[in-house]
Amino acid sequence: MDFTKNFVRSKNPCAEGFRWYLRHQRHGSEYQPLLDHLVRDGRVDDACWLLDQVGPVNTVLKLDRLECDAFVYAGSIEVLESIDVGSVLRVGGSVRCGGSIRAGKDVLAGQDIRAEGGLNCAGELECAGSLRADGHVTAGGRVRAGDLKVAGNVSCTGRMSIVGAALVKGDLLAGGDCTAKSLSVRGCLDASGSLRVWQGLICAEGIRCGSHLDAGWGIKSGADITSAGAIRAGEGLEAGGAIRAGRGYGIFAGLGVQREEWETSARVSARNRPIGLMSGFWTGPQPCTPALLHGHDTWEQDHAD
Repeated sequence: MDFTKNFVRSKNPCAEGFRWYLRHQRHGSEYQPLLDHLVRDGRVDDACWLLDQVGPVNTVLKLDRLECDAFVYAGSIEVLESIDVGSVLRVGGSVRCGGSIRAGKDVLAGQDIRAEGGLNCAGELECAGSLRADGHVTAGGRVRAGDLKVAGNVSCTGRMSIVGAALVKGDLLAGGDCTAKSLSVRGCLDASGSLRVWQGLICAEGIRCGSHLDAGWGIKSGADITSAGAIRAGEGLEAGGAIRAGRGYGIFAGLGVQREEWETSARVSARNRPIGLMSGFWTGPQPCTPALLHGHDTWEQDHAD
C-alpha cells in the first residue's frame, strides 16, 4: 500500500501531522515503514491514528525479545521471551508472548493478547479478542476484552468490560464499573462501581460492589455478598456469609423466574435472612461451598482453551 499525499489527505489528518508527512514522506511510503518513522520521531499518537484509519494487515513479526520505547505494528507479533515497552504497545492483529508483557502506557491489540507470564501496563489494556495471561494482570486504566482468562490476580484502576466470559483464578479488583457476560472468580471480587453480569456470577470468596449488583442468572459466593446499592438476580442468591444491600435498597432474587418457580429456581440462602429481601424463596442457611466449587469447576471446564 503506497501512501501518497492525496491518500493521506483523504483521511483528514491534523494539520501538524500532515505537515510532518509533507516534510518527510512527500514521495510516498509503504504502510509499516511510515508507522516506524512516526514512532522514531516521537509521533506515537499519529502512528496509532493512522493504524485506526487504515486498519490491520495479515503479516506476522516473529522476535526473540521486544524492548523499545514505543511499538506500533499493523500486523501480529509473536515474541519468544518477554516484551518490555517504555510507553505504548499497539498492534493491529494479535500479540503472543512466551514471557511477561510490560508497558509504560497502553497495551492495545486488534485481536487476541496471550502472555505466558504476567501483564503489567500503566495505561489502558484492550483487545477485541481473547485476553489470556498465566500470571497477574495489572492495568493503570480500563480493561476491555472479548473474553478473559487469567491464572493470577486482575487489577485495574478504571472500568472493566468483558464482552464474553471472564475467568479469574485469583482476586479481581476493578476501580470502576465491571461488566461481563459471565464471571467466575476464585479469590475475592471487589468493584468500586456497579457490577453487572448478563448470565451467572460465581465467586469463591467475598463479593463487594460500590454501586448496584446485577446478574441475569444466579449469584453464588463462598463468603459475603455486599453492595452499596441494590442486589438483583434473575434466579437465586447463595452466600456462605451475609447478603447486604446498601442503606434503603432492596435485595431481589427470581426476577427472571415465575413466582411459582421460586422454591426451586430462585432460592436465597445466607448466614442470616438478609435485611431488605424483597423477592425469592428464603431457605435459611445452607452449606453452599460444595455446590459453589462444583459449579466453578464446571465453568472452567466449559471455558477451557
